Amino acid sequence: MDRPGFTTSLVAGGVAGVAVDLILFPLDTIKTRLQSPQGFNKAGGFRGIYAGVPSAAIGSFPNAAAFFITYEYVKWFLHTDSSSYLMPVKHMLAASAGEVVACLIRVPSEVVKQRAQVSASSRTFQIFSNILYTEGIQGLYRGYKSTVLREIPFSLVQFPLWESLKALWSWRQDRVVDCWQSAVCGALAGGFAAAVTTPLDVAKTRIMLAKAGSSTASGNVLSALHGVWRTQGLSGLFAGVFPRVAAISLGGFIFLGAYERARSLLLQLGRERPCVGDSTPGTALKTGSAMQAAVRREQGDLEDVSPLPSAGRHTHAEPQPQRIVLFVREASSSPRGV
Repeated sequence: MDRPGFTTSLVAGGVAGVAVDLILFPLDTIKTRLQSPQGFNKAGGFRGIYAGVPSAAIGSFPNAAAFFITYEYVKWFLHTDSSSYLMPVKHMLAASAGEVVACLIRVPSEVVKQRAQVSASSRTFQIFSNILYTEGIQGLYRGYKSTVLREIPFSLVQFPLWESLKALWSWRQDRVVDCWQSAVCGALAGGFAAAVTTPLDVAKTRIMLAKAGSSTASGNVLSALHGVWRTQGLSGLFAGVFPRVAAISLGGFIFLGAYERARSLLLQLGRERPCVGDSTPGTALKTGSAMQAAVRREQGDLEDVSPLPSAGRHTHAEPQPQRIVLFVREASSSPRGV
């Protein structure tokens, strides 16, 4: 792990996470109301779509920071050669560990936010106080297991798909993908992962919104899914899938732009030079031969480069400045947890 750029990446990622949360909050509210037990109209419809935004704003930065710190340290702990076929596995393990830790901050924020979204007439602080008074601290962590069970499968679907799309695009154009191309791949991968994990998101929402003492409030994910299936069928399990997919896909582009801008500014102010090893959580560097080629291009000692050796293509490449390819992660209330 590269120490000089670590703090910069941490702050930039936090800023980007806050930007995504606030910009896409209306879509998150619509999704939550579609998934609520009382139905969309009774939960508020299109009224008060910014209900609960204080909770999201307060929890967003520390949530992103917790993920970023854990992700970087786990990657550093599991250090493998950049050309190793285990690199995607390392990234997935690091992302999963990051989600487990980040959920310690994300879940209380999510519980308060979602209850405010379906009770627009109640203030955020009032809801927070009521949870503490009636359920205690454990009430704020209701749905922790279901949130983790949603996030980890999402990462396991998104990461391999994102890597495959990026590798395919690199092969088609005979060079490593640009930043905007990586963003497109990340948005497509994130959108697909969001769609297939929607039932888990529905279960998490039902558990967080359930009345204290009810069977659903116990946190049993399978029980929550069975209850939705029994009463609403397949459509209930995929309630809110369209705003969820839209928010995560759009969030990828917003996160990428905000991250790049914030990181560039911080690097300039701190007079830090980004380097190839300075990967950031929620981001992924070029892997395998493509990454090695980029390093050697920068050193000016490589003439024949093949982004994908198996493709058998070789092109002459002049030394180029290093590019950092970002991976767009799903955050719980920002694009990921939508």
